[in-house]
Amino acid sequence: MSPRRDAGEYESKRQQIIDAALHVFATKGFEKATNKDIADEARIASPGLIYHYFKDKADLFKQVMQERAPVLQLLDHSDDLMEMPPREALTMIATAFLKMLENRHAVSMLKMVLSEAVKRPAMAEMVVKIGPGRGLAFIARYLSYQMEKGTLRKMDPNAAARCFMGPLAGYMLTREVFILPDALSVSPEMMVQTTVDIFLHGMEDRETSG
Repeated sequence: MSPRRDAGEYESKRQQIIDAALHVFATKGFEKATNKDIADEARIASPGLIYHYFKDKADLFKQVMQERAPVLQLLDHSDDLMEMPPREALTMIATAFLKMLENRHAVSMLKMVLSEAVKRPAMAEMVVKIGPGRGLAFIARYLSYQMEKGTLRKMDPNAAARCFMGPLAGYMLTREVFILPDALSVSPEMMVQTTVDIFLHGMEDRETSG
């Protein structure tokens, strides 16, 4: 068997396990999910095979979040984003964030994470490092860079990053957790456009924008 085929089969099996883990974590939660549950869902012979692809359950959970959350994949190309104009970069980030709504298992996992994080500080800390902490840090860094360039007016970039992500997170919660009927009438595309428009209206440099 050629090395290329070996690599392809390895990655195919790895993705199979990630998809199975996403389903199991979303259904049972991180604490109750077992390697046997994941192996059964992935249709692999032995739970021990999971360790051939992932260090442990926490590593598998991290990979599930990173590879099934489009916004985290986008952050893997953060250097490219840094040089984009604010409207383009922020629209890409917001679109990737709300794209999670298209994957029902990912939405279920989000609900699980919210529930377990309240009860288990260790879970909250792990999730923050993988997702929210990393995302907010990048957005703050991007905004700070644009402020220094004079594209955006200067203010606290950490506060500004939260002002940008807050409406998007609220929209997701009112669609999927604290369900409000009117949230369902607003499409993700409309939410992205409105959020970016309002944010940039307040952030654009008043002198350079005329």
